[in-house]
Amino acid sequence: MKIRAGSVRFDYLNKSFLFDATDVEARAGDTVIVETEYGLDCGILDDEISEVEIDDAELPLHKIQRVAGEPDFEQIKSMQPKEEKAHQVCDEEINKLGLKMKLVNVRCSYDSAKISFCYTSDGRVDFRELVRTLASRLKARIELRQVGVRDEARLIGGMGVCGRLLCCTTFLKDFQSVSIKMAKEQGLQLNPTKISGVCGRLFCCLKYEYDQYCEMKDKMPQIGETIAVDGEQGRVAAVNVLKETVIMEFGEGVKREVSLRDIGWNCVGNCAKDRNNSR
Repeated sequence: MKIRAGSVRFDYLNKSFLFDATDVEARAGDTVIVETEYGLDCGILDDEISEVEIDDAELPLHKIQRVAGEPDFEQIKSMQPKEEKAHQVCDEEINKLGLKMKLVNVRCSYDSAKISFCYTSDGRVDFRELVRTLASRLKARIELRQVGVRDEARLIGGMGVCGRLLCCTTFLKDFQSVSIKMAKEQGLQLNPTKISGVCGRLFCCLKYEYDQYCEMKDKMPQIGETIAVDGEQGRVAAVNVLKETVIMEFGEGVKREVSLRDIGWNCVGNCAKDRNNSR
């Protein structure tokens, strides 16, 4: 059946969930107070509220209670000391138990009914005793969630080599797969220290222009092709996608950078067309 619903994002989970928005008016980007199975919590409305087809088996959805107001923001702000205390307590217990895990982030739910701890670890950790101790000391439901190094960077935050705040802490909602092939296609140095972010993984931004690079390179001559320039036959030694130029070799190691305009866009288009037909 169709129901008026909204997608609410919980940053510490790096996930969004659908909530019943029948009785609320809210806009994308609003902080909203929602019902969960553990009590009240707060999140960010991802998109505009709309009619959504929901499977009957998934009903009823938890509800969006209201758009957060000044009292709600004060309540959220008041959680910070509790989160700092929970962080300190958890660190103490991890050290006592000698667990091989690194605590990354702590978050209290809106009504303090649940405290979520995000951690990193090289392997699996038996934290059953830790959960019991934390529940006893903090008087709340405890959730421990293992995250990867990319999520660790997202939760902690920082600056990228570009001088801007990390994409994952600002606008990037989902981590997409990034491969070394993307760096190769963009002509970057295949040095891990040059193409890796603070998390130690390949830059997320390698994905941003990858499709455009592939599209542009497909319109350019391939390395090794022979092309006539001013009546002289030359071999394509390299291409520069951004400058729209090619490095040509004209016998005995003579090299010259040539603009695509000099060899004609029609010629380039025909070369790409011929290559596609031969595949």
